[in-house]
Amino acid sequence: MTPRLNYFQQSPELSKKLVELGTLLQKTTIETHIRELVELRASQLNGCAFCVDMHVKMARIHGERELRLHHVAIWRESTLFTPRERAALAWTEVLTRIPAHGVPDDVYDSVRAEYSEKELSDLTFLVGAINSWNRLNVAFRMVPGSSDKAFGLDKAGLE
Repeated sequence: MTPRLNYFQQSPELSKKLVELGTLLQKTTIETHIRELVELRASQLNGCAFCVDMHVKMARIHGERELRLHHVAIWRESTLFTPRERAALAWTEVLTRIPAHGVPDDVYDSVRAEYSEKELSDLTFLVGAINSWNRLNVAFRMVPGSSDKAFGLDKAGLE
């Protein structure tokens, strides 16, 4: 796969703002391991190979267990996730693939049972941001692993 263009070079100001948002999201109320699960799941749903690769590596660097990473795609059937993680994954899925009639009340109610209003707001920004990254990387065919050294992902020990 050959990249189509370098959006960082073509739109540096916009790219910089999305990077800044990502930096801010690392300082939110959402735990690191949940952020990684959310980013991985959205990337899987969007078919973003670059981001799936990146977030598996980031999660491993942050200590996530390998089996849980394999189970993200089947989180509903897996026994490896807490109710809080399940709520985040359900929220990620509904916001990544917004149904024709919007977000169902039962999904909102289940995530609200696990997250405060502030946390839910932060989680929603996180889902929006990863979906933006996914769309950019899918549109311009970013090559998985091509930025590992720049992002320190070579430390994951996954090659």
